[in-house]
Amino acid sequence: MASAGTKTSNARPRAGFAKRTTAAFQRIKRDRQLLILLIPCLLFYLIFRYGPLYGMIIAFKDYSVFTGILESDWVGLKHFEKFFGSADFWMLFKNTLLLGVYNLIFGFPFPIILAILLNEVRIKWFKKSVQTLSYLPSFLSVVIISSMIIDFLSPNQGILNQLLASLGFEKKYFLIDPNWFRTIYVSSDIWANVGYEAIIYMAAIAGISPSLYEAAKVDGAKRRHMIFRITIPAIMPTIIIMFILKTGSMLRIGYEKVLLLYNPMTYEVADVFSTYVYRKGLLEANYSYATAVGLFEALVAMILLLSSNYLSKRLGGSGLW
Repeated sequence: MASAGTKTSNARPRAGFAKRTTAAFQRIKRDRQLLILLIPCLLFYLIFRYGPLYGMIIAFKDYSVFTGILESDWVGLKHFEKFFGSADFWMLFKNTLLLGVYNLIFGFPFPIILAILLNEVRIKWFKKSVQTLSYLPSFLSVVIISSMIIDFLSPNQGILNQLLASLGFEKKYFLIDPNWFRTIYVSSDIWANVGYEAIIYMAAIAGISPSLYEAAKVDGAKRRHMIFRITIPAIMPTIIIMFILKTGSMLRIGYEKVLLLYNPMTYEVADVFSTYVYRKGLLEANYSYATAVGLFEALVAMILLLSSNYLSKRLGGSGLW
């Protein structure tokens, strides 16, 4: 009797597993077209995101292109100690942190404000025109945007300097003045991304039930009351998620725009981790040292992402995971 009971109890998990497997294959067969569309995305991440992780070990080696990754000598934390002890470390950390914080403080609210304002516009052609003009810079490359900034701020033919001259002020050499670099970088970043990021918040606003606004209108609420009592609370989960993502990438300042805008006169305020990695890794061929710097930057970004997600869950009750 005991043997028969044991066989029955063993058969039940096997039957349950077979049932779940069959159901999984049925779902895969049903959604096969969507899964096929997912393959390019998976390949992209496997090749360009997870594949290069293997190369991180050269941060702990004296890598040479002639001996290869596996045959290069292990040196432990030598490159990290060299970087932390160099005079460049605190300058790079300060510049990267300030640019990231300024981007977060000044750049994060703008898409939210733009989305709310566009939601309040009742003239359709004006709303569509503003929306189109706002996200048009998102389709331009960093090179084009940087070239436009250089042209606008040119001391001779730049629009801004011509305007200053017409008002009786002296022309300024904005791009060689260290005091102006961070302002130029952050403001141009806001201009380039505000329209594209506003689309996310506009989609969240579109999901709010119109009955909430109608009920508030019946109760005598004004538009500003609806914004602060209905619109903002309804899109708060989206705001929190975007804030977490922004915080996690706060130190990941792309080298492209900085490289195109800075010059020896502004190195002290413009040089960041990514431009430093570019110079050390590609220009000086110091691959191990550059990898160590990049790995440190990624580690700090991961800590910021985890910390912001933890704080948002403690304070707001929602997070990425």
